[in-house]
Parts: sequence; structure tokens; C-alpha cells
Amino acid sequence: MNSFQRIYQLHRILASRRLPISHKNLEQLLECSRATVNRTIEALRSYYNAPLIYDRERNGYHYDATSNDVFELPGIWFDAQELYALLTAQQLLEQIQPGLLDAQLKPIKDRLERILTAQNLNKQEITSRIRILSMMGRNAATQYFQQAASALLQRKQLRITYHSRSHDQQTKRVISPQRLTHYRDNWYLDAWCHKRDALRSFAVERITSAALLEYAALEITEIELNEHFSTSYGIFSGKARQTAILHFTAERSRWVAEEQWHPQQEGKFLPDGRYELCIPYANETELVMDILKHGAAVEVITPKTLRQTIIENLRKMQTIYNQKK
Repeated sequence: MNSFQRIYQLHRILASRRLPISHKNLEQLLECSRATVNRTIEALRSYYNAPLIYDRERNGYHYDATSNDVFELPGIWFDAQELYALLTAQQLLEQIQPGLLDAQLKPIKDRLERILTAQNLNKQEITSRIRILSMMGRNAATQYFQQAASALLQRKQLRITYHSRSHDQQTKRVISPQRLTHYRDNWYLDAWCHKRDALRSFAVERITSAALLEYAALEITEIELNEHFSTSYGIFSGKARQTAILHFTAERSRWVAEEQWHPQQEGKFLPDGRYELCIPYANETELVMDILKHGAAVEVITPKTLRQTIIENLRKMQTIYNQKK
């Protein structure tokens, strides 16, 4: 621990305590000699004007509680662990969506790197040791993500042009952004659509133009948002109308039992070792894809409509492969 870190650590110890702390305890916490503690105390007093006093009756050091202002060190101070945590978070965000917030994060990133260099800490270690593998993530249009985020946080309406994949159509909308959702490596903007007069979820990469409006966004309560977007399975919104009951083989159960498919799911082990998973849903599209991903390791018990959809998909798959024998 260098002198820079030791001053910061001493400040943190004093700022977090209500009672004086003895010189001996400071030596233990700072892991240094009595003389080094004395130099650190003097540096904190002399160079940073800390209201640090010694209480003879209680044989300890503390910040003067009679001061009206809470003492803080000037500038931005971090210890090694906090710096690594910040840079790790930055690295995670950079790998989740490369280039998404480069312009906004660059000044912070540059300053953190200068502090790291001054403290002889290894930033390169973080870069080489953290790896995130994105599966099927789509490239979000950076400029429209930023405009969506700005409208969201400023609580303003947004005029967008949106291209729907499902209908292959482009429409112009005025929306009131409610929240951004990162789901399966992709960004979605949950918003009130003034064209449809209803809540909708927009894939950010499908927004082809965006303009911030001066009108205040329509406010939707968190309860309403959760009821609309979070009660059914996957990204497809709407209140859950059915519950799927799935049975997984005993072998696959060892994985599925620890997975969260939905916040309101219910699961239990069956006597023969299989695992029963119950999932509420409104639209079966995404659920069907996830069920088929498990192949013969899962069976749909109910409802019959979902079971029939799986059967039809399997028949179509069999037809495709039979044609190529």
C-alpha cells in the first residue's frame, strides 16, 4: 500500500466510525508501523485540512463532530478494489454492446486509467481476464439508443420510425419511453405508443429514425408496466393467459432445476427424478423455441394447444429431413 492509498484508507476508517480509534488499531488496519501512521495522520491534516483530532480521554483519533460540514477528500479518490470494480463494470458493458456508450464513457475511462497508472495497478489484466460471449445479439444503432435513453431519462416523448420484422412494415410513431430492457443480448424500449394507444416493446435496432420532442412523456406506473411486460413468458408482452406444464428428463433436470425461465415459475422434482416446470405465458412463440431447444429431454404436458404446436413443428422438421435422405 503506497502513501496515496494509505491516506485514502485512513480517511475511510475515520469517516465510517462514530467512536475514536486507537493508534494501535490504526497500525493493524493500515498494516504499517507507528511512524508510518503518524506520517499519514500528519499528511491528512496538513495537506487536506482534515478535521482530525486526538481524544486523550478515549485514547483515539476521530473527525471533529462539531464541524458543520462533512469532510471529504478533494477530487475523486478510489482504492485499488474500487478502481478494479469500476473498470470491470466498464469492461462488461463494452463487451455486452461494443461501442454503445464509447463517447459518454471515454472521459471517465481515461481518468480511471490515469489513476491506475499513478498507483501502478494493472488495467490490462482486467481486459485480458474478462470474456463475455454474446449469442445471437443484434447490432443496435448507437445514435438511436442514445436518443431513446435521453428521452427516457428526461421524461420526454420520442418520434420514431420503426421497421417491424414480423410484418416487414415501416411505421411512424410517437411514443412515451418507460424503460430500456436488455434481454438475451438485445436492447428493447418499453414505451406507451400514442398511435396504438397501448404499451408496446420496440427492438432498438429496428428504430430507423428518432427525434426528441418537447412534450412530456405519459407516465405509466411501475405496477402497470410489470403487469404488462413481466407476467408472461419472454419478451412478448401482455397478461399471462395460460400456464405451460413441462416435464424434463431426470438427466436434464440437474440443469433446468437451477434455471430461471420466468420470475413467477413454479417447479418441483417428480418421484421418478424428472422435473416439472410451470410457466405462465401469453404468446407461445418464444416459449416454443425454448422448448424445442431441449429436444427429446422435455415433454409438454399442458395446455393441449401448446403441445399440438410442438408436435406440428416436429412433423415439419421430420418432413424436411425425410426429403433429404
